[in-house]
Amino acid sequence: MKLNTLKSKGTVKNSKRVGRGIGSGSGKTAGRGHKGQKSRSGGNIPRGFEGGQMPLQQRIPKFGFSSRKNSNTAEINLKNLVGLKEVSIAVLLEKKFISKSIKQVRVYGACELDSPIIFDGIYLTKGAAESVTNAGGKIK
Repeated sequence: MKLNTLKSKGTVKNSKRVGRGIGSGSGKTAGRGHKGQKSRSGGNIPRGFEGGQMPLQQRIPKFGFSSRKNSNTAEINLKNLVGLKEVSIAVLLEKKFISKSIKQVRVYGACELDSPIIFDGIYLTKGAAESVTNAGGKIK
């Protein structure tokens, strides 16, 4: 017995053979009706197309906002920085915590630190700043 020889009833369904004469029930037009775009080969209509009328997706008002500042800002959890002595944007780039496009970094999260960390040019949340000062670190 092999996996490719196992058969389970009803798992494989025979495909419908169309265009095989009148007696088959789906001959001549092969279930496509008469004429028109959908009866032709390659006659597919794009999703959302409404026959040239302005599609609903384009008619309804758009909303929301995408901040350009967010694409230049990164957030890092304080517990991911444990073990570093000094943290700056250059150091984070070197350690691959952030990408080249990032210009601002905010550190969040409160945790107990074993060693002091010096932050240079990086924003910290209240909880993160408190954790750093408690461990003897500095924020420049």
